[in-house]
Amino acid sequence: MSTPAPGKPVYNVKNPFIAKVKKAYDLSGPGAPKNTRHYELDLAGSGLEYTPGDSLAVQPQNDPALVNDMLEVLGFTGEEIVTHPKKADAQVPIRQALIEGSLITEVDNKLIKAIIEKTNGQTLLADMATPETKQALKDYLWGRFVIDLLIENPDAKFEPAEFMATLKKLNIRLYSISSSQKAHPEEVHLTIATVKYNSHGRERGGVASTFLAERITEETPIPVFVNHGKGFRLPEPEEETPIIMVGPGTGIAPFRAFVEERKATGAKGKAWLFFGEVNCSTCYFYKDEFEGYLADGTLTKLTTAWSRDQAEKIYVQHKLLENSAEIYEWLEQGAIFYVCGDAARMAVDVDKALHTIIEKEGGKTPEEAVEYMTAFKDAKRYRRDVY
Repeated sequence: MSTPAPGKPVYNVKNPFIAKVKKAYDLSGPGAPKNTRHYELDLAGSGLEYTPGDSLAVQPQNDPALVNDMLEVLGFTGEEIVTHPKKADAQVPIRQALIEGSLITEVDNKLIKAIIEKTNGQTLLADMATPETKQALKDYLWGRFVIDLLIENPDAKFEPAEFMATLKKLNIRLYSISSSQKAHPEEVHLTIATVKYNSHGRERGGVASTFLAERITEETPIPVFVNHGKGFRLPEPEEETPIIMVGPGTGIAPFRAFVEERKATGAKGKAWLFFGEVNCSTCYFYKDEFEGYLADGTLTKLTTAWSRDQAEKIYVQHKLLENSAEIYEWLEQGAIFYVCGDAARMAVDVDKALHTIIEKEGGKTPEEAVEYMTAFKDAKRYRRDVY
């Protein structure tokens, strides 16, 4: 990370820049299986600098309705004074402390221990609080928020400060930046799927994604700072290095930034973008932009995969395999291969596809393909931003 110029403000978790949203709109169409949104935040006067491949740290707030429900279960008015979890010198009403500073959508071991103690072990949690029952506890807690444990254990009574001590702090959320500062000097853009689901009879939502989608106006302060991603970078614009970008779903975010940057800098190397989602009609994010970049040569190739637009499910890894000869040709020309998105499944399947392509098109044994991939990674030509 470069040292800021003298006199430039340094923004971080303790001193974030307070941004406001300039514009927000749906990227997904009516009938889409999930809501994905585009956000444009105003950075005017901040001096904040970012590079494609960086992330924006956003400090969200909890849903006030969920906090009110929790306070009711606890028997608190919400006006009880406690120490703010993120500002040790600030005494604030517990409602404010819970909205701004506490993690209430995940259960900490401190809360479990406190409930066991307060119920004299007369709780289901006590049966799962051993090393042997670790998995059972994990399964039990899945989809449960703090409020669920309070409802299920009404005999566990807390004082306000005592309850606050059982909670973790509400941390920042990191989102891949989906804009180039060269294209949008005073703005930063984000591409975020709104997380909504139902579990144990209650509607749930992701803290940050619902904060942005449902609880902000143009006046809402949004504390942010840039998290620099040194390893996830474009080659220099004058280099002829080809790039292959694989970004299904919201994994498209950094590649929108990459392509905007390539356009702004007149980058020379070839560029191939792979994008995938559920269907073309409701989930083709930034369709007009990308097709425009293909038409003007900023993108050399654009390949899409729609998993539900036909009987068999087609994902980005299938499209890589379909284009295996050309992918291998680009790799042999020194291409950098980028992947962004789901670590658990997509990135694993893309990695397997790469091995298959190298074996098939390079006429290599599985062991030789592994060696090729090792050299590929060592040369820093395999760059992943997965989560």
